[in-house]
Amino acid sequence: MTFADRVLDFHRQLSPDWDLPEGYELLFPFSNPDTWTAMSSFYRGYYADTAPRVFLFGINPGRFGAGVTGVPFTDPVRLAERCGIDNPFHKRQELSSVFIYLVVDALGGPAAFYQRYYITSVCPLGFVGNGVNVNYYDDRQLQSAVEPRIIDNFNTQLPFGSLNREAVCLGRGKNYQYLQGLNEREGWFERIHPLPHPRWVMQYRRKQMEQFVEEYRRCLEGIWERGQAGR
Repeated sequence: MTFADRVLDFHRQLSPDWDLPEGYELLFPFSNPDTWTAMSSFYRGYYADTAPRVFLFGINPGRFGAGVTGVPFTDPVRLAERCGIDNPFHKRQELSSVFIYLVVDALGGPAAFYQRYYITSVCPLGFVGNGVNVNYYDDRQLQSAVEPRIIDNFNTQLPFGSLNREAVCLGRGKNYQYLQGLNEREGWFERIHPLPHPRWVMQYRRKQMEQFVEEYRRCLEGIWERGQAGR
């Protein structure tokens, strides 16, 4: 099986039957045929091999990126214009996606980037509460309810081809704190590198955006090079 086959099979077996605390709903785009078409085109276009990759972990899918396209940090605009995948989705821009594709370009563009890196999330499904995005860690009850799903997410996806014992966490705050604690217990990685979350950069440090793109580039290239040296 190719990396693409494994990713698609994993998402195909996800189901919207999670038991959540009252007031929360799952984001579940995978019942939409258009999402599956977009995902299939993306992963079969960029991951049709068995090469290992560096894993990057976001928080959980949001309403306007992966919650629509099924591809993490890739909104309908970037999916069409940067990845060459036509789609019928409303062409709404998502700030995190804008930043990530600046990083993608700094590392050679989509074909080169996705040959080396795989972006996913700590929690494979996202959440909505009162009509807005919710992060898995925003509510202790929610976090506790989904933790078995998170652990299964790592145990299932890492065998797809994690390059080495290093990974990247998108977010230096609660996402990193939670993932670091879970990793100490589960022993998946020797080191997790926290990087500032793309949305935080775009909302609060936009004037320093180039500096953060460079920070991402150096970190990701370093992990890749160490992984190649250790193979």
